Amino acid sequence: MSLKYFEVIYSTKGKQSKVVLQAANRAETIKIFKARNPDSSIAKITETSVPLNETIEKFKNTLIDAIFKKSVKTEFLIASFRQLAVMANAGIPIHDSVKEVGKAAADERLRSIFAKIDDDLNSGLSLTASASAFKEELGDISIAMIELGENTGNMADSLKKLADILEEVNDNKKKFKKAIRYPLTIVTAMAIAFIILMTQVVPKFRDIFKQLGAEEKLPIPTKILLSTESVLTNYGLYILGVGIVGFIFIARSYKQNPIFHAQCDKYMLKTYLIGKIIFFSNLNRFTLVLSELIRAGIPVVEALDTSLLTITNTTLQERLALVKISIQRGVSLTDAFRETGLFENMLIQMIQAGEQSGTLDMMLSKVTDYFRDRFNAIIDNLSSYIEPILLAFLACMVLLLALGIFMPMWEMGAAARGG
Repeated sequence: MSLKYFEVIYSTKGKQSKVVLQAANRAETIKIFKARNPDSSIAKITETSVPLNETIEKFKNTLIDAIFKKSVKTEFLIASFRQLAVMANAGIPIHDSVKEVGKAAADERLRSIFAKIDDDLNSGLSLTASASAFKEELGDISIAMIELGENTGNMADSLKKLADILEEVNDNKKKFKKAIRYPLTIVTAMAIAFIILMTQVVPKFRDIFKQLGAEEKLPIPTKILLSTESVLTNYGLYILGVGIVGFIFIARSYKQNPIFHAQCDKYMLKTYLIGKIIFFSNLNRFTLVLSELIRAGIPVVEALDTSLLTITNTTLQERLALVKISIQRGVSLTDAFRETGLFENMLIQMIQAGEQSGTLDMMLSKVTDYFRDRFNAIIDNLSSYIEPILLAFLACMVLLLALGIFMPMWEMGAAARGG
């Protein structure tokens, strides 16, 4: 929801004053003003630009956030949503629930977010509008599920489902980090060993070859080693600096340039292992949320809109967005999913059976289980997939070092015996 700024000229006990408020429209501005100033009368309301002091404050906060930003830990966010669900189920007003959960939150940033949401609720804003200001910290799916709770009137159930979804996503992240830890350790150790050999061992052999006057007759593996050592010794820091700057530039471009973002997402889907991990994790989240929304009685088109918010890959998002367009043209959900080319024939048949029998939510849950199992199978066997690549790289490195160092020794030894 896009908020605007309105200048309100009002009078209190015959004295005229003005204030700038942030709201979605004039009606909401009046509502917020009346809540804060019940004894004042409004003379005039006009839309205005962002106040200078707020622009400066926003710039300062953005700068501080960029340097010292503290992200919200997912575990604390899940716990807070579960508490909100329990309190909402007990019939406690959402305003009081937010206030109490905010005070009890263990995360400092989360306490700050809930305090601001509490202030916005006091000003007359809805929970969805209040939470939307913290979309980056809470996530799109959190905003979507909160809006679902407000639209259906069942906030407790929506918050509980939200906590379940976030917990599953968080568990998947933990599994991936655990699975990738071993390969990363091996790669790091190999890189350190290679750099030490290049900078400490190879230079001594260079001196030996120079003393023997054999520099011009060295074999190709030795020349490659010596060239690599020369580059690392003379330009190592520059290469590191360029690498860091390049990484930062790519990361910023990925976040800020939609075209670059889309191209990266497209090629990541084609990358060995990474593509499958992205595919199955995204489809798992999508079908999970879609099945839950359909089970809650939300129309399919609206459920698709909300479910698309869980997709982080733009290529997948574009293809799944076509499902909604197809349904609006009168195509069945089964045929719409088939047209995306993302679902196997077995899954299409399951969705068709669910659509025809009125048990679509149940069948989508089984599809979710399928994608979850495929994702878990990749994560559980990640080390075995990566090990052949690591072994091949290690073998190439050892072979290069062995040939580069020992071949000249053998040749010089043979020459000495022949002489």
